Amino acid sequence: MPSITPSLWFDNNLEEAAEFYTSVFPNSHIEGYTHYTEAGPGEPGAVVTGTFVLDSTRFLGINGGPHFAFSEAVSFLVECKDQEEVDYYWNKLVDGGEESQCGWLTDRFGLSWQIVPMRLHELCDDPDPVRATAATTAMLGMRKIEIADIEKAVAEATASVAASRIRH
Repeated sequence: MPSITPSLWFDNNLEEAAEFYTSVFPNSHIEGYTHYTEAGPGEPGAVVTGTFVLDSTRFLGINGGPHFAFSEAVSFLVECKDQEEVDYYWNKLVDGGEESQCGWLTDRFGLSWQIVPMRLHELCDDPDPVRATAATTAMLGMRKIEIADIEKAVAEATASVAASRIRH
């Protein structure tokens, strides 16, 4: 099976982006760069493309200039094992960027990321509609996902329903 490699169009800051991303994610490295030659449209020696690996995912970057910008229509999902990981990736990637809703952020290069604890999926997909609704409602009011706050909202909703049943 052929491999699939995300190709990212940068506004002539590919090297800075590759260095940044490989510093954020463990087991990451820059594989290398290609450069313009005398025959290319760019300045000879300037970086045209580069490949880098973030954990086990290989990326191709292109120094394409300002012609195309990233948008939230495409984002990278980082599924975190716990709140500590959420905090780490959120703080690193949002630095110089912008927070958005529900665990989304845009980094300093304009690339969109979703920083999500795996526990969120369990809570929002709970077969109990009261618990699932409470989790989803709590998450919708957040920027960075705070799993303890979502678990608290779920516990309060569950307790409220239980108390309501006892009264009736």
